[in-house]
Amino acid sequence: MRSFHRLSLLPAIFAGVLLTTSLLAQNGNFLKDLAAWRTQHTADLLKPDGWLSLVGLEWLQAGDNSVGSAPDNKIRLAKGPAHLAVIHLEGDAVTLDPPAGGFPQDFLVAGAPAKRQSLRAEGNKDKLAPRMIIGTLNLYVIRRENRFALRVKDAQSPSITGFHGLQWYPPNEAYHVTAKWVPYTPFKTITLATLVGTKYEQPVPGVAEFVLASKTWRLEPVLEDPTVAKLFFILRDTTSATTTYPACRFLYTSLPTNGLDKPGELVLDFNRLENPPCAYTPYSTCPLPPAANRLPIPLPVGELRYHE
Repeated sequence: MRSFHRLSLLPAIFAGVLLTTSLLAQNGNFLKDLAAWRTQHTADLLKPDGWLSLVGLEWLQAGDNSVGSAPDNKIRLAKGPAHLAVIHLEGDAVTLDPPAGGFPQDFLVAGAPAKRQSLRAEGNKDKLAPRMIIGTLNLYVIRRENRFALRVKDAQSPSITGFHGLQWYPPNEAYHVTAKWVPYTPFKTITLATLVGTKYEQPVPGVAEFVLASKTWRLEPVLEDPTVAKLFFILRDTTSATTTYPACRFLYTSLPTNGLDKPGELVLDFNRLENPPCAYTPYSTCPLPPAANRLPIPLPVGELRYHE
C-alpha cells in the first residue's frame, strides 16, 4: 500500500517539477532579455553620435552666426578649425555659407564636401537634418517651434571618455505587465511641453490599461515616428522625487498585438524605463510627461539617476 501511495504521487510530483522548470526558464529568459536590452541601451548612448556625445546646443540669432573655435565666432566650438562656417538664419530659412577663407577641405555635409547650401530643419524631426562632419565633431540644425539651434556632438566628448556606467534598480518581473490596448478612433493629438520651454504636438493612437498593486492605471503613448513600429511613453512616477530622474523617464514598446486601430494587448516592461537625454547632458531638449502619464505610485524598476 505504501508503494502504491508513493506511485500515486508521482504524476503530481512530476507536474510540479515541470512547472518549476518552466517558471525558472521563463525567469531566465526574462533576465537574459533584460540584460541584453541594458547592454544595447548603454551601447547606443556611447555611439559616436549618441546622447553622451552631445557637447553643445547653440540657439541661432537672425542673420549670420559664425561657427569655429576662434574667439571671434558667435558660436565658439571647443575644438576644430578656427573658422568653420557661417550659418545664416532669415525667417524660416537656414543657409550654410563659407567663412572668409572658405570651407575647410575635410568639412563634409551629408557625406559630400561642404558648399554654400540651404540646411533642412523641420520641427522635432532632427533625423532629417543633414549632418555636418569634421574630425570627431558632428553638427546639425534643429528646430523647436519658431526657434533654431545648432546641435554639436563630439565622438570624444568628456561624457564618453569619462563614462562611469549606468545604475539600475534590480530586475522585478512583477513590473513586466500585459496591458489592454484601447485605440482612439481617430487618433487624438496632445501638446507636449519641453524642458527648454517650447511645445510641440504629437499623435496619441490609444491608451494602455494595466493593473499594478491591485489597481487599474492608464498610460497614453505618442507615435513619435510613424515609420518606426514603436510606441513612446513619457511618464513620471513617485520615485522621481528620490531615486530616478526628476522630470520623467521614457519607455519604448512594440505595437499592440492587433495593430494600433484595433483592441488588443500590449506588453509594458517597466524594467526598461530609461532616462531621457536630459539626464545625461544639459544640451538636450526633452519632452515632459503629459498630465495623464504622471502616476501617483512608485515604479521601483528601470534606470536610476545618472549623476548620483
